[in-house]
Amino acid sequence: MKVACVGGGPASLYFSILMKRVDPSHDITIYERNPAGSTYGWGVTYWDQLFNFMHRVDPESARAISESSVRWDSWVVHIHDRATITVENADEGSGIGRRRLLDILAERARSLGVHIAFEHEIGGEEELPDADLIVAGDGINSVLREHNADHFGTEIAVGRNHYVWLGTTKVFDSFVFAFTQTPHGWIWCYGYKYSGEHSTVVVECSPETWEGLGFHEASESDSLAMLEKLFADVLDGHPLIGRTQVDGSAHWLNFRTVTNRRWYHDNVVLIGDAAHTTHYSVGAGTTLALGDVAFLVDALHGHAELEPALARYQRKRRAAIKAPQRSAHYSSRWYENLPRYIDLPPQQMMDLLDQRTSPVLAHVPPKLYSRVGRIREGLATLRSGGRSWRTTSSE
Repeated sequence: MKVACVGGGPASLYFSILMKRVDPSHDITIYERNPAGSTYGWGVTYWDQLFNFMHRVDPESARAISESSVRWDSWVVHIHDRATITVENADEGSGIGRRRLLDILAERARSLGVHIAFEHEIGGEEELPDADLIVAGDGINSVLREHNADHFGTEIAVGRNHYVWLGTTKVFDSFVFAFTQTPHGWIWCYGYKYSGEHSTVVVECSPETWEGLGFHEASESDSLAMLEKLFADVLDGHPLIGRTQVDGSAHWLNFRTVTNRRWYHDNVVLIGDAAHTTHYSVGAGTTLALGDVAFLVDALHGHAELEPALARYQRKRRAAIKAPQRSAHYSSRWYENLPRYIDLPPQQMMDLLDQRTSPVLAHVPPKLYSRVGRIREGLATLRSGGRSWRTTSSE
């Protein structure tokens, strides 16, 4: 099969690796519009479930990723000047720099005979007339998807809150949440390390807080200076690092949830963010994209004809991601309704942060839900010897 992958992100690279692993005779080219070594974003999170899958299907790249990753097994939640809650023996996670991840996957793909064409932008499927299969891994702004948006049935829902993705030289020992109160409302961040020198920091707030603090008209340098003051306690004097814009503005965004009624059209198939997006607060984007790859490769090698294979991929994978998509939706709604929870006693607020993907939380009084949740958590801890909690309160 002659395959063209549009977009050089983790999904396209991993797809090419798995396809070559199954059948080395596949002729695969990846087209990436940016130069080699250039990428956006800071760190990528993943969990043991994803790593175990990767180790089964391609041990070589899994080992290289593991060697370049850093790990954590605790959370620390700072609630302004009221309390700091430490959760020991939490779900163990890992982080790796996005650029390093891409380098590892690109090197592995090349070693298997995949051709990667950097600085080669594809404007439409008509530019790839010889391809038997065109894989659209070109992200949330997919050109290939937009060319056939009516067929794919693309819908985009824009989130209410503003967020910005940043880096820092502060290396967090734990996965960090920090909630800061301002005269204009609450602003919060998530932080996690992805190397021995850097961490990712994602900052989020409501539109009222965003405008009240002046971020809507602040330059990037002014925005970073304000955020460094707001989160001085967790940054320990370390700077925040932005993503340079041509006009000097900060890269604030509203999260866009992308869904598609169909995931393929003729010989074009969607994977990763081109097919679906899930809110960053559940940290599942990379995991779901690589899961798409596994389902697609399995479908392609289970059918001799392309159309039945793509139909199977669409049917099976759409069903498989419904649960994480729902969790991401409820998680984003929890943050959009933060005032409902933030004034609870710190331990109760932490309980609800931990349970934010629950579909019933928004419909139950928070204090009642927290009491029930604490009983359930206590029973689970007694049975498994799991998490331990430590709270330092300033109240």
